Amino acid sequence: TTHIRENDEHIDFKDIRLYMQTFRKQNLNFIEILFTKYKIINPIYKEFWDTLEMNREAIGRYNEYRSLKSMKGLASKKFHALERHYPSRMEWIDKFGYDPKQLSHLVRIEEFIQKYIRGYSYEDCLMTDYPDLLVQVKTGTFPLAHDIEYVRDLAKVIDCHISNMIEIFEKQHPNARNVCDEKIDFILDTVQYEIMKKATKIELLI
Repeated sequence: TTHIRENDEHIDFKDIRLYMQTFRKQNLNFIEILFTKYKIINPIYKEFWDTLEMNREAIGRYNEYRSLKSMKGLASKKFHALERHYPSRMEWIDKFGYDPKQLSHLVRIEEFIQKYIRGYSYEDCLMTDYPDLLVQVKTGTFPLAHDIEYVRDLAKVIDCHISNMIEIFEKQHPNARNVCDEKIDFILDTVQYEIMKKATKIELLI
């Protein structure tokens, strides 16, 4: 379920059993949570979260095919949202004719995929090598930022590059779709079981 705070911030609450499945789906938005320094953990379950964190690199490569497909889907979403009139982003749309934030996401995902395919650690993939450029893209302060046709062409080039990188990966790794890390399956199943067992004992006051 999603809780909307008074300041319109959103907090997603997930059943732990479903959350373990999100790791298997390899969605970047969920896996990156394992790498954040900013978190609040119930001390009762800290040992289980620590287990996930200790294995975060392997979790991030549980199934590389799914990871890349997930990232491609995310990139496609950002590409199609470039000129979409979201109410919360109309100030930027009115100013530029597009949303620079969506373009920055697209640039960021392209860099992530390049690093991921080249075998960089997941943590390194999450860190951009071009922070200043990303800020310029996100704030619309890079050269030609106000040229909507240039931005459209740039977004198309990035989107096509992402598709080509993943297509090449698939040709080079034809069996990647079916390659899952069994060790991570065991860890995720065990963590889920132990959390549920502990929560049940607490609820029943055993």
